[in-house]
Amino acid sequence: MNTSVTNTARLLGAGLRALLVLTLLTGVLYPLAVTGIAQGLFAGKANGSEVESNGEVVGSSLIGQAYNLPLKEGQETPAPDLKWFQGRPQNGIGSNSVNTQYRLILSGATNRSADNAELVQWVKDAKAAVVKDNSVPGHPVNPADVPADAVTSSGSGLDPAISPKYADLQVQRVAEKNGLPADRVRKLVDEHTEGRTLGFMGEPRVNVLELNIALKDLAAAGR
Repeated sequence: MNTSVTNTARLLGAGLRALLVLTLLTGVLYPLAVTGIAQGLFAGKANGSEVESNGEVVGSSLIGQAYNLPLKEGQETPAPDLKWFQGRPQNGIGSNSVNTQYRLILSGATNRSADNAELVQWVKDAKAAVVKDNSVPGHPVNPADVPADAVTSSGSGLDPAISPKYADLQVQRVAEKNGLPADRVRKLVDEHTEGRTLGFMGEPRVNVLELNIALKDLAAAGR
């Protein structure tokens, strides 16, 4: 009996030591090592690809934002603030219902087929709004010139970028709303247009948050 108890105690002791060693290695040392490497080599990406303006974090370069006017009484959907460049529609899989302090759209596609009646109506409504919002005196928008990314959401619903074509379509409206020369706003778009990754992957794109930060600075300078 004493031998059996002794063996059991030894086994328990060995198991406890193994647990402590594995906990230290996988639960402490490994996470610290990975975190240290990430912070040392990829600090920006490790911290969420934060974007700053005037010393404050204003968002992430990986997540799209809405640029809307404050919601008015009786409104279900806020109107876009037309002095800013607008991103893609955010028709994701729904709105956040858990953390209501931060009403984020959930990441995900609509999962609707191309002939889904609701999706077709979304596209028609979005196209009509793009034409109406961006048509300024002397510069009407031709519906045929509205690009696909102006009327459809991305697979995640959180795309931070738009096509250069959609950005160019908004130039006249943004310039008028901010009292800026259109050619200067167009130059701003050109300066913030990124090419294909490694020259062949993806499509040219414009990060809306970074473009709007530059626009804010330009408008503040009055140039």
